[in-house]
Amino acid sequence: MEVLLYCFHILFTCTLASDTISINQTIRDGETIVSAQQAFELGFFSPSNTSHNQYLGIWYKQFATGTVVWVANRETPISNKTGELTLNPGGLLVLRDSTTNQIIWSSDTSREAGNVVAQLLDDSNFIVFDGQDGPENYIWQSFDHPGNTIMPDMKFGRNLEKGIVTNYTSWKSDDDPSPGPFMICMDFNGYPQIFQKNGDQIQYRLGSWNGLAYSGNTNNHPNPIYRNWFYMDEIETSAIFVLINKSVLTKLTISPQGNMAQWNWISRTQGWFLYSSLTTDSCERYALCGVHGICDIQQSPNCGCLRGFTPKRPDQWEIADWTSGCQREIPLDCGAGEGFRKYSFVKLPDTQQSWFDRNMSLDQCKMKCTKECNCTAYATLNIKRGIGCLLWYNELIDMRTLPNNGQDIYIRMSAAELEKDKRSSRSKKKVLAIIIPVSLGLVILLGLCVIIIRKKKKVKAQGRSDPIVQKDGVDVPLFNLSTLSVATNNFSTDNKLGEGGFGPVYKGFLEDGREIAVKRLSVVSTQGIEEYKNEVIFISKLQHRNLVKILGYCVEGAEKLLVYEFMPNSSLDLLLFEETKRKILNWSQRFHIINGIARGLLYLHQDSRLRIIHRDLKAANILLDHEMNPKISDFGLARSFGGNETETNTKRVVGTYGYMAPEYAGDGIFSTKSDVFSFGVLVLEIVSGKKNRQFFYEAHNHNLVGHAWRLYKQGKTLELADESLIEPSDIQVLRSIHMALLCVQHCPEDRPDMSMVVMMLSSDSRFPEPRQPGYYTEVDKFGPENSSSMQTQISNNYVTVTHMEDR
Repeated sequence: MEVLLYCFHILFTCTLASDTISINQTIRDGETIVSAQQAFELGFFSPSNTSHNQYLGIWYKQFATGTVVWVANRETPISNKTGELTLNPGGLLVLRDSTTNQIIWSSDTSREAGNVVAQLLDDSNFIVFDGQDGPENYIWQSFDHPGNTIMPDMKFGRNLEKGIVTNYTSWKSDDDPSPGPFMICMDFNGYPQIFQKNGDQIQYRLGSWNGLAYSGNTNNHPNPIYRNWFYMDEIETSAIFVLINKSVLTKLTISPQGNMAQWNWISRTQGWFLYSSLTTDSCERYALCGVHGICDIQQSPNCGCLRGFTPKRPDQWEIADWTSGCQREIPLDCGAGEGFRKYSFVKLPDTQQSWFDRNMSLDQCKMKCTKECNCTAYATLNIKRGIGCLLWYNELIDMRTLPNNGQDIYIRMSAAELEKDKRSSRSKKKVLAIIIPVSLGLVILLGLCVIIIRKKKKVKAQGRSDPIVQKDGVDVPLFNLSTLSVATNNFSTDNKLGEGGFGPVYKGFLEDGREIAVKRLSVVSTQGIEEYKNEVIFISKLQHRNLVKILGYCVEGAEKLLVYEFMPNSSLDLLLFEETKRKILNWSQRFHIINGIARGLLYLHQDSRLRIIHRDLKAANILLDHEMNPKISDFGLARSFGGNETETNTKRVVGTYGYMAPEYAGDGIFSTKSDVFSFGVLVLEIVSGKKNRQFFYEAHNHNLVGHAWRLYKQGKTLELADESLIEPSDIQVLRSIHMALLCVQHCPEDRPDMSMVVMMLSSDSRFPEPRQPGYYTEVDKFGPENSSSMQTQISNNYVTVTHMEDR
């Protein structure tokens, strides 16, 4: 794997308190400024311990510490520790060598301003702006002058008004940030497209924007981490990628060896992980097959000619030299009868000699190309909207087949060539006229044979059917073990997402590109076949946006696996109870998660075909998709009620301590109200960022529920809120805690049902006063309560309590 975490020698010892530089303030060797959320740092560095060169740069501060994302003086290093960065009154950043007073680098943009400030932002952008105008009307920004790294929200292209063209260039080597030979650039001849070059030579062509993606992108599937955008008007043409999941650290880089790749930071391994690479196969090489040639990675040799074309130099093609390309079998003469042949699922050719109109229809596009003899092909410009015209006026080059992501192109052909298509079509119709009746007779005969065979083998076939599908009518795909093994790289530890009571969970990719999560039943699991069947049966019959979706299952020998949609933001507990990650969850996201869980439970308890009691609702069983929507998961312990049944009991209590209702933990009685209790605990955890069971407070021995109750009785409810929350909605926080205390009341009949909870979350109505919660064991200092708030002790004599570890 390419090393992108540059090993550089940090020269600073003092961090300035601010993220800004004021007029005439100077940053020297040993001093830095840090962005507001501690994401990035600006100061002086050397690329390695052996290098004596000093550079002004920006690098990751809190995570991926030391990874450089921007360098100011790439071509003019300072040979000693005498660099000084100063902000002049006109907004000009100047980097000097203090010993010679020589200007090493400057921002080259200034204007008259009243209160100039330079600020390092949490997206790594370093901007200079007039404090009276605000950052939006900046004077200069580092994003307009990138190096080898493309960051989220960084525009790439040109702005005619500002006179800026943005390109990305590699470092010369890992310890030399001066520009190397490799460049990522946007070409503006014809319809704009993106190239990677080595010097003046085009190496790869990502292609033009087609409304969904770049035409040369081999994978156009929706991405849970980021989304590409393309913007074009009379002034600006720019590409940008925007994070969907803001918690992901990601970047695009071009290496000193010319490899363009996307990297994600993995906290578990404390390293950068290669997420995707531009150069996936040999067909990515620019113009590999010459003009009118087409590359197909599934064929050997890879290069061939488009239909209606033949190699210009067959002798060269025989030795795999395809650079001469192909020529038409029947030349064009601009005569009557010329038309177009449709080629589907292809990467559109190089657009340097193209013309485009963003508003024309495909029919208008065809008409324009037909009238112009030198027009060689046309295609839809924006396939998402089905509008726009793209015309080619030269030989077509750099095409390849893209079976899943390609587009349609209409290539001009001679009248004689199109006549071949007509004759071929007539011949096919004649053959079909003969074949179809004969085939129909054979099909009927074969159908009768199949029916007879099936009747004879009915008993044996039933004996071999999967017991879950046969008995319970589960309508989800049955996967082969080999398929899931390939998808997860043979259940590699590198693909492991975590492990819980059921067993390990792995990330995988199916052949169609879908990301999946595979849960594998462990031989030492506290859960067994009953829990496995529960999971398959319940989830397959439940459909709600706040419930996890099962994609299939696998039963082969001793192996039992479940296949789910992949949740890129993992489980709620991994964000909520981790000190640094918890800061990512602002109040609006937390309230959104609370609402989603409530609506999912309402569906289970009231709106689904079955009335489902989850019995193990907790933070570890709430998964988060790319938009932070919560999905209730893990139905292995769930139970269904029929008719008007609302309550039952069991001698085997299963679940997780800290979330179990007192009547369930003590007497084995469970109902929808026991899920409501678990929900109340979960809400208190979401608001506070603290675990119920592991909560500790010096003034008392209560868990989180007891602490919340004490604060409520003392009129200090808001003190429960997580300290990391910045300006939360006090009213929403107070109402959420109040509602949670209603849910965790000792007596089940005192608790609201989930329909009432959903209403409380979405209205401004007055809440009833909560009564004492379950497990509140300290001597009552606030006065007696009525009988519904009696204390409870868990008896381990009557029931068996099975504690399920967090997943």
